[in-house]
Amino acid sequence: MKTALIVDDTKFMRNMLKSILTKKGINIIAEASNGREAVEKYKEFNPDLVTMDIIMPEVDGIQAVKEIIKINPDAKIIMCSAMGQQALVIEAIQSGAKDFVIKPFQAARVWEAIDRTFQE
Repeated sequence: MKTALIVDDTKFMRNMLKSILTKKGINIIAEASNGREAVEKYKEFNPDLVTMDIIMPEVDGIQAVKEIIKINPDAKIIMCSAMGQQALVIEAIQSGAKDFVIKPFQAARVWEAIDRTFQE
């Protein structure tokens, strides 16, 4: 069973993603509410997948992606962004993220991003 780390500064969004990923048969092994926590939890749990919010307090998602890619260049990271954050999404992809999904999440689109990410 694949494992995931869900990173978002709002519990509501983490719960929403948890529900979507669990239905896909993915085990949520950790959650983080900012980029610093995300990097720590990534080191601790080494999940198969990370869903990463872009805008967060302390350390943002892009910085966290860069840190995680330093730890594991093959890390599977999917960015989660609000509408209108295209420039940030592009920067995140250039930094090593594999795909992105737009909030509010649609389960089918999240699953599609996950499938694509694991096919690479």
